[in-house]
Amino acid sequence: MTHPVHTPVVAADGGLVRFALADLLAGRTTTMRVELSDAGAAEPWLTRLVGAEASLAALDQGHADLPVRPELGRLALLLWLRRWWPAGPSLGVPSLDPALLDLETAVATADVEALAEGLLDGFEASPAELFDAAVADGALLAAAGPVADDVQQLCARLAAWFDDQDDVVRAEAAARVETPAPSQTAYALAAGLDPVALGEGVLASGRASVDWARVPPGILDAGEDTVSWRIVAAAAATRLEVVVAGAFADATITAFASHEGEPFAEVPLELGAGRFSGTADLDDAAARLAARVPPGQIAVVVGVADESVAGTTAEDRAEVVALVRVRPPELRTLAERAAAASADEEF
Repeated sequence: MTHPVHTPVVAADGGLVRFALADLLAGRTTTMRVELSDAGAAEPWLTRLVGAEASLAALDQGHADLPVRPELGRLALLLWLRRWWPAGPSLGVPSLDPALLDLETAVATADVEALAEGLLDGFEASPAELFDAAVADGALLAAAGPVADDVQQLCARLAAWFDDQDDVVRAEAAARVETPAPSQTAYALAAGLDPVALGEGVLASGRASVDWARVPPGILDAGEDTVSWRIVAAAAATRLEVVVAGAFADATITAFASHEGEPFAEVPLELGAGRFSGTADLDDAAARLAARVPPGQIAVVVGVADESVAGTTAEDRAEVVALVRVRPPELRTLAERAAAASADEEF
């Protein structure tokens, strides 16, 4: 089965609407795949979307490849950007501002609700929730400088939509959004592990890559080999040290060390200057294991270690990065344009 990183999706009531990532990023999407799990729930919105005849055929088969509706494609792309965008200085890909993504996703969600009422019943976030997240703590005003006019236009659209929904408070809030001053978002790839102290010895060390599926989005550099680790023997205790270079925002994440699939240590990681890092003392059994096992037989995973998680491979990540790098500038979303403008200002 194709990993979700390659298939942007909109979760509909009673089904899924899937797109091919390469086509969405290149602006050449012509079809969308509708997969139904509850025909009764899906029938009303599917009929509004494609008409009675095509709807009956899709309901009978349980799936259908249908002509793309741009509103759904745009929402799927924005949801994908929020989860999988591969930012990293080492990749030459700037990070996207969450507030701008939330604002644009709010508008796209409203557009889909207008396209086919009921399609997004039970959806992960409403336009109201997304707008609230965008403007919280002044985040939208801080991020909108490079695309201020576009931000105001989207806010005006949302104000009209909220007004139609009789949400007077949000309609007024969206209408009051002012043009902010330009701003920049800087980030850098930090160095690795610090030197060991006199009298200490390194039993094992290595590097690893962050699996995008195991960490929250927008937190870490998406490049390869950003994780440095080592096991250090000292008089007081043997410890595991882990550094993850390239941090964009804070989060609760942990590194897990294992041998032949069996975990033997975990290290809570804390945000520092451009990196996450942490240290944990090993118990006696883990220390003996580290002393006798070749370093190549020790694996370090950052983030969720549960093997039920559908992880990304290095090939998955390289394919996505390659697609993002050749994305046509004229197709960029609001957040992408702001990121590109900020990156130009930094140099």
